[in-house]
Amino acid sequence: MKVRISISAAKGEVMAPGSKSMAHRLLISAGMAEGVSVISGVTPSEDVLATVDCLNALGVNIHASEGVYTVEGTNMKKTAPRGSLYCRESGSTLRFMIPVATLSGARVCFSGAKKLLERPLSVYEEIYDGKNMLFKRLSDILYVDGPLEAGEYTVRGDVSSQFITGLIFALPVLDGDSILKIVPPFESRSYIDLTLAAVKKFGIFAEFTDEYTIRIPGNQSYRNCSSRVEGDYSGAAFLEALNYVGGDVTVLGLDPDSAQGDRVYLEYFPRLKKEKMPLINVEDCPDLAPILMALAAYHNGAVFEGTRRLVLKECDRADAMKCELAKLGADITVEENRITVRPAPLHAPSSPIDSHNDHRIVMALAILLTEFGGEIIGAEAVAKSYPDFFGDLERLGVEVKKYD
Repeated sequence: MKVRISISAAKGEVMAPGSKSMAHRLLISAGMAEGVSVISGVTPSEDVLATVDCLNALGVNIHASEGVYTVEGTNMKKTAPRGSLYCRESGSTLRFMIPVATLSGARVCFSGAKKLLERPLSVYEEIYDGKNMLFKRLSDILYVDGPLEAGEYTVRGDVSSQFITGLIFALPVLDGDSILKIVPPFESRSYIDLTLAAVKKFGIFAEFTDEYTIRIPGNQSYRNCSSRVEGDYSGAAFLEALNYVGGDVTVLGLDPDSAQGDRVYLEYFPRLKKEKMPLINVEDCPDLAPILMALAAYHNGAVFEGTRRLVLKECDRADAMKCELAKLGADITVEENRITVRPAPLHAPSSPIDSHNDHRIVMALAILLTEFGGEIIGAEAVAKSYPDFFGDLERLGVEVKKYD
């Protein structure tokens, strides 16, 4: 899909989409709770729907209606998968579901987009190999089996917090206590806090005993409950960014006490506007990097540190943003763990923006195009996390034209 955005001043109120991070966590917890749970406020992004598909394949019955998901959970230690667990392009789904799916000891086949299976899985591979469990990775398929056992697990903290979350989902229901030891540096700690908060709603207890150790008592059971997905600070950041390119937008539906790490944009955006070349670390909020780079290019430049994990996303986000922002006149240098955006006058893009099949690339550049106008190719990528993004822009008065 191609999208053309005309120069427009966004104005009005808009609801933040439901948090993709919390939707994953609440739906998986509900799927592991025998009985019926009701999860409301779900934004049906491609990533969330991938998790729903995988839960269905594991015997969970889910009915969706206008953002309300009624989940009839099951005992994952007694279920066998019905066919392949297809994860689409969702790294969260794959990494969250691997430990959960291997609770029963049955062989499980995971599949997904080619790019997904290329993303790092070495943390689990080392764990499963060390426990003499199958972990066979092919170009487009992953085979694993269990059963997973309680015990002590050592997990790197600098690859992805999603591996830690996956183990937190599974280990509490096993016979025996478990310990997760996290090897520093520990990045994206806030996402683990989200996981602990989500499972707590379903009666599961786990806790940090120190900065790098999580204690998980065994023999626990998930209890069914009803919960609402909070607004997504990751998605809201793009809407809020409209206020930094001439818009007047109020974003509703966000919990001011949320544990979401991406709420840090409330601090970073003003700095990008007021300071010259501020130094900002994105180690704990890599999903904000595209919109932070876009606003830095628009305002006073910036230096971003902690950027090495951007290469592990849907695309190499650092190089992709450098390439696309250059079309608007930006001057950017990308190093292994640092990105420098120098002040430079921006203009309408010299050629259409390429999405690189990355939802956050599309949304970040779309915000700048409200100021300069231009076209985005592959704009359908927004469906991965925020399927109604362009609809919300239109409701705010932005002129958007879509082409097949």
